Amino acid sequence: MITLTTRSGEVQSLSVVDAAPTLGDEIVWLDLLSPTREEELLVERYLGFEVPTRDDLKDIEPSSRLYSEDGAVFMTASLVLRANSDSPELTDVAFILAANRLVTIRYTTPKSFDLFRAAMHRAPDSCQSGPKLLGRLFETIVDRTAEILEQGVLEIDALSQQVFGDKSRVRRRPPRYLEERLMDVASHHRLVNKTRDSLMSLSRVLTYLYTVPSVQEDKDLRELCRTISRDIQSLSEHASFISGNITFLLDASLGLINVEQNAIIKIFSIASVVFLPPTLVASIYGMNFQNMPELNWTYGYPASLALMVISGIIPFFFFRWKGWL
Repeated sequence: MITLTTRSGEVQSLSVVDAAPTLGDEIVWLDLLSPTREEELLVERYLGFEVPTRDDLKDIEPSSRLYSEDGAVFMTASLVLRANSDSPELTDVAFILAANRLVTIRYTTPKSFDLFRAAMHRAPDSCQSGPKLLGRLFETIVDRTAEILEQGVLEIDALSQQVFGDKSRVRRRPPRYLEERLMDVASHHRLVNKTRDSLMSLSRVLTYLYTVPSVQEDKDLRELCRTISRDIQSLSEHASFISGNITFLLDASLGLINVEQNAIIKIFSIASVVFLPPTLVASIYGMNFQNMPELNWTYGYPASLALMVISGIIPFFFFRWKGWL
């Protein structure tokens, strides 16, 4: 699907069947969403050069994501996709500046694109040229990335409360409660890592975009790119801080699991020691020797029971006195 945006902010769809021979000067943005081969050929005819295909975006190396060719500037950035799900991913989006127009090629729908289209009417000046449009689009992408990190911080804080919590809540935990929280920690760790990779990709794109002549000639756009680059750097540092907190939360969860397991093992160990003396007494009087004086004693059986109870109580209170129970 091809979506066209004019200088006035009007959005319209372009059909291969009803396409005009040339593009009008009022068109500043061509957005290709999962284009067919016919749509790719149509855009190539309009622009006069080949556009990256889906295989090109998939196989492109990091060192070849930024280049200029045939008077056009080609940039590929990785954006976070499905940030609110348990399996966030990165999707590659191509940004092309050609003849004062912006061309975007994508095969998914990042939320930042929808947010940008919804807010285009608030900044009509951004649609006057392709570079300005691209600058505002990158600003929205970075804002959306900041929103993802902010939401991640809130969820991690809530998860931290679940892991540590108060003492009354800790005592009522089900047996596998902390093991289930480890899966949540891993999910957040994956999201933050994907966000950091996306920010690194955006940083490289903004650095390259800043050197483009059409950007250098526009003072406002140049300042906007500089501001976005600073925001990306701040978000990258914040993502590193969040990653450190997640690592601490993971280590703390594993430590609490070990503590609970050690407490269970300690109970079994103390129980075995407590029952060892009574077992010894019962074993002695369970031997079938003929000459055992206590066998003919009237109070032998009650005395042996009392001895077993006493031999079990003494270690129990000794462990309590030591603070092991």
